[in-house]
Parts: sequence; C-alpha cells; structure tokens
Amino acid sequence: MPSAEQLTPSAASESTHKPLVENLVVTEHKLVLGKRTLEYTATCGTLLLQEVHSEAEGAQKGQYKGHKTRASVFFIAYTLKREGKKAALASERPLTFSFNGGPGSSSVWLHLGLLGPQRVPTDEMGQCGAPPYTLTDNEFSLLSDSDLVFIDPVGTGHSRVAEGEKLAEYHEYQRDLDAVGEFIRLYLNRYGRWASPKYLIGESYGTTRAAGLSRHLQDKHNIHLNGLMLVSMAVDFQTLGFDHGNELPFPLFLPTYAATAWYHKALKPAQLKKPLKQVVSEAEEFANGEYWLALMQGSRLSPERHQKVAETLSSYSGLSVAYLLRCDLRPTEFRFFKELLRERGQTVGRLDSRFLGLDRDDAGEHPEDDAGMNNLVGAYAVGINRVLREKLKYESDAPYLVIAPLWNTWAWKGFEGKYVNVGDSLRRAMHANPDMRIYVASGYYDLATPHAAGDYTLSHLGLHGSLQNNVQVSYFEAGHMMYIHRPSLERMAAELREFVRSVGTVRD
Repeated sequence: MPSAEQLTPSAASESTHKPLVENLVVTEHKLVLGKRTLEYTATCGTLLLQEVHSEAEGAQKGQYKGHKTRASVFFIAYTLKREGKKAALASERPLTFSFNGGPGSSSVWLHLGLLGPQRVPTDEMGQCGAPPYTLTDNEFSLLSDSDLVFIDPVGTGHSRVAEGEKLAEYHEYQRDLDAVGEFIRLYLNRYGRWASPKYLIGESYGTTRAAGLSRHLQDKHNIHLNGLMLVSMAVDFQTLGFDHGNELPFPLFLPTYAATAWYHKALKPAQLKKPLKQVVSEAEEFANGEYWLALMQGSRLSPERHQKVAETLSSYSGLSVAYLLRCDLRPTEFRFFKELLRERGQTVGRLDSRFLGLDRDDAGEHPEDDAGMNNLVGAYAVGINRVLREKLKYESDAPYLVIAPLWNTWAWKGFEGKYVNVGDSLRRAMHANPDMRIYVASGYYDLATPHAAGDYTLSHLGLHGSLQNNVQVSYFEAGHMMYIHRPSLERMAAELREFVRSVGTVRD
C-alpha cells in the first residue's frame, strides 16, 4: 500500500492509440522442488474486456454488448501439466487468482516474492542487494498445490484501455471490481476451470479488492470462492487514517511502533531484555486500555494523567516524553518514521520498519522516501522484465508498469463522506457461503497496514459466531511484504499450501 511520498513511474496514458488485440504466449517449463519436479505451462498475455458495465450502468438490464473492446488485462498463468489418467483431473485442481495493491500496483510482488516459480532472492533479513540483482527458482512456490493466475489491473503492468476510453474510469473501487471480476469469469470460461476450487490472494489494497470481490463475484457472476488469502489487511480505512478527530489509528499503530523501537534498540534496557512478542503484547494491552481511555478524554484529561500516559507511551514507542507531550499523545505515522531515530540521522521504513533511510537533513517532520520500498522496487522491476522476456518469451517494447501512483486520484463512489470499509462485503460473502475460509498474514514491522489494525477489523466484521473458526491469522517478524524475510517466507509458504489443500474441510 504505497504512499504518495514514494518514487514511482507515471501511470499509463489514456490509451495505447492502437487497436487492442489478444496476444497470448504459451511456453513449457520445469521446476525442481527437492525430489519433486513440476512440469508446468506458462500462459501470458492479454484478454480483452468487452463492454464491462457497473451495476448502475446496465448490468441489471441483462444486456451484454460484446462487440466493443474497452480494455485489455495482462495476466500470467502457471498451470501444472497432467499426463495420462490424471489429465482428466486438471480442470479440478485448485486455482488461485493473485493481485497486489496500491491501488496502482501490478502483480509483481506476490508473483516474484512468494507464489510464482521464480522469485527475487533476498538475504536473511530481506535485502535485495546491489544492482543488477538476480532471479532464482522458487522452491516455496504455491504451484506445488495450486495453479496460479497473476492479474495486472487496468493501468498497471501491460494492461491498457482501448483508444477513446478513459483510463480514469477504471480507477474507481466498483469499476475495478467490475473489471477484475469480469476477467476472472472470462478466464474460467476460456480455460475450462469452473470445476476448480477457487481462491483469491491479495496484498494491501489487494485485500480491499479481494474482500469486495468475494461478494461481487457472488452477486454478478454466481461465483462462490473456497477461500481468500489476505496479506497485510486494508479492509477498514478508518483504522489507517490519521485524520483530525479520528483517534482509532493511534492505539492500533502503537504495537508496531513498539516492535520497531525494540528492533532498532530505541527502547529502555528493561524493555530490550524482553522478547519481541512480549513487548508487542504489553503494548497492545496498554493501547487497548489506558491509552485508548486517555485519547477518549481529549482535553478533559488531567495534567497528571496526561504526564503519566506520556511516560508509559514513551516506554513502548521509543519517542521522548517531551515529544509526546508536544504532539498531545498522538504521534502520526510519518512523524514516527522521522522522529524515532532522528538523533542517529536515520529514518525507518513504512512498508517495513526494519529498513533505514537517509534524508538531506534531520530537521524535517517526514522522511523523503520509504526505505522499505527503496529496497525492493528496482530488484522486482528487473525480475519481472527478465521473467517476461527470458522465461516466458513475451516481447513488447511497451513499459511494464510495476507501480503507478493511482492512489492519488482513485475514486470511491459509494463511500463519499465516510471512511472506506469493505468488511461488510466480506461478512455477507461468508454468511452466504459459510464454507469460504480466510487466511490473514500480518507483519509486526508493517507500518502501512499494522497487524493490530487488521485484528481490529476482523473482530468488528459482525461475523456470526459459527464462522469465527473460518478465519486464520498468522503473524510474522517482518513487514508489509513479510515473504522477503527468509524465515517468514518458509513458514508462510507452508501455511498457504496447507490452506489450499484443505478444500472441503468440515467446519467445527
């Protein structure tokens, strides 16, 4: 879930100024996983979206005008090859559709970091190293247990609008669901995959999209999913928005402030002697109790209580008591990035607060860049361009847009005047399909979508008690893209394989 402060390439132009055509390239490959060798087919290219309407524009009229091309969606699909008697079962193999967030991100992060047959290697911490970077086979690929389809939403990757169409039309919450949902329906039809168990995996805004799609696919296409995999949840935006008068983010970000300060040894010695999980747990208890009550008091909080809360808040956040008093006990995330290590001349990352950045000077209030994103974007850009040309033989002179700053202009029709919250779409989808399961992955060092914000969202879905066991949450000692951290990658990959294997498991 990148911020406006990050360096990004510009978005695609309104159209390609050339007629859009479907351009598919099919190649055959092998991937060695220990003693097992996977033979698989890779299909990459574009499918055309034809006259995709939002519900308000005519879907309820029952009209489908397939003669007009509106946009092309670029995708990369990996499907395991089946021989002999097993060939008949190929269409019943689990199928996972994957996308990332932003909004404005292509699908490269989950593709080359976690799921696909190749990945961008990192060291034990998650650093990509120096250019020109490398690419390696991914022994943790989910292809072992599910076929994979990586979707680039319109305006990212190689996905484009047709000449005469407005790119901005697709950069709106419901319109995005229309386009991605139509692509999923079209893919199921084209490749005969209606019999497959169906999963979505999204990261950051991709979890917003996945939650919305879980209900949209039911309503629009009668597609019921087997499960959602939500990586770094962003479903209720009130938990993430540091707006004046919205107290909710402050206690929800504090446990991640504490984890960050602990990691960088910015806490007092007594706190540093404790293990990470204990520090986080204690910070959560303070955040949900004394800190929350103090924030609710506002200016009615007594000076004595104000001082005591500031002292406790300092012991978990690593920020000085004086600084916390100056900001009235309310340190926003960008202030924290800059202030925590100001005396060391360093900033901490947003996507992964383990990473450190450098600014021109140390007097500012916000960091110049996100050190977590700076570590990744160059390596993943190299990785996807190498995969396309060297592995998949897809030739195009058009730029592959790894990430475009669409969050600056994204439209939220239906959410005007209120915070975006798609939790009710997820709840309704689960109530309508009580066999659908949810896997949530959260990073302790994620200051874009903190784990406590995700936990709050899940506990406020209004989900029926009988379905609470359908939700599985895992925490990792890494950031937003927790899979760049080798121990987290190993555990997360194992949990995802188990998640898609357990199709048809009876609920408790």
